[in-house]
Amino acid sequence: MACVLNSCHYHLKAIKYKALRRLDEMNVKSVMWLPQLLTWAIGLGQIPNVLASPFRVQEAGAVMAVNSDFPDPSFVQAPDGTWYAFGTNGNGKRVQVASSSDFKTWNLLDKEALPTLADWETEIDHWAPDVIRRNDGKYVMYYSGEAKQEVRHHCVGVAVSEGTDPTGPYVPNETPLSCRLDQGGSIDPAGFLDKDGSRYVVFKVDGNSKGNGGDCNNGIAPLKPTPILLQKVAEDGFTPIGDAVQILDRDETDGPLVEAPNLILHGDTYFLFYSTHCFTDPLYDVRYATSKSITGPYVKNGKKLLKTGDYGLTSPGGGTVCGCGDRMLFHGFCRDNTRCTYAARVDITGDQVTLL
Repeated sequence: MACVLNSCHYHLKAIKYKALRRLDEMNVKSVMWLPQLLTWAIGLGQIPNVLASPFRVQEAGAVMAVNSDFPDPSFVQAPDGTWYAFGTNGNGKRVQVASSSDFKTWNLLDKEALPTLADWETEIDHWAPDVIRRNDGKYVMYYSGEAKQEVRHHCVGVAVSEGTDPTGPYVPNETPLSCRLDQGGSIDPAGFLDKDGSRYVVFKVDGNSKGNGGDCNNGIAPLKPTPILLQKVAEDGFTPIGDAVQILDRDETDGPLVEAPNLILHGDTYFLFYSTHCFTDPLYDVRYATSKSITGPYVKNGKKLLKTGDYGLTSPGGGTVCGCGDRMLFHGFCRDNTRCTYAARVDITGDQVTLL
């Protein structure tokens, strides 16, 4: 996600076929996904063609932004001031897009941002897209795509807009930014522009996909690491510079994982927002860690910025905070098997973050 400061997925019949095929492919370690996949496969034909969603106030502090299944939201602001949000596959799109002129009323657009795929990826999953604007006016999308080389494991893909329209279409690179399939894959990328003009991408190594079962496949000892990595990239937004460095990992207070990293700089402090526990668990939340150096060390604040029960929310997570530090989007369960996107105002004072 980025701000302007001075500077799943195809036709429904095909989806249902793919979903049912995936049920046959699942092994014992993936049994936790069966109820969701069954609901998904059966219910896809009943998904409404939602082209607009009202901004409904829940309580002070968090409001409904996209009243539809729109998980893992990120957002970017175009030069004309319009906000664009991007979400995980759903509603017949690989990458969903919504727009708003005021960060209050959001419209879910009937547009496929990623109409073509790279040869390395399948058509099954396209998770947690994040978009940044380059100096040349084009946009770069980072996303998690399932690897043909090892299904149920993912790589961080990169796609570049054909023109200067943030809604795309985006053309994927044939070389993913990161895979690390032997460690579980790479997911949840987010771009970051530092004050010196350097670009970075943070992402999660999906170690829990190699776990031993339980919550998000990583609740049975020995638990696998799920580190957050920081990769410096060139001005094009995707050519790696040097090796990725680890800046965070799960500990016993985080449950099976940390995920959904989002990095911003406010004043002289770097804030790394992330989620803990399994997204299906009421313990799923949004937390943050801080550092005076982009490469760390990052110190976990220990504060739950968002948790179940706050503002009537259930399992809030996948938060993205604006580089300007005053607003965020995140998802939460609004109905069975549906994660809607919510908006909130944020205040950062020193190294403390609060919702307004």
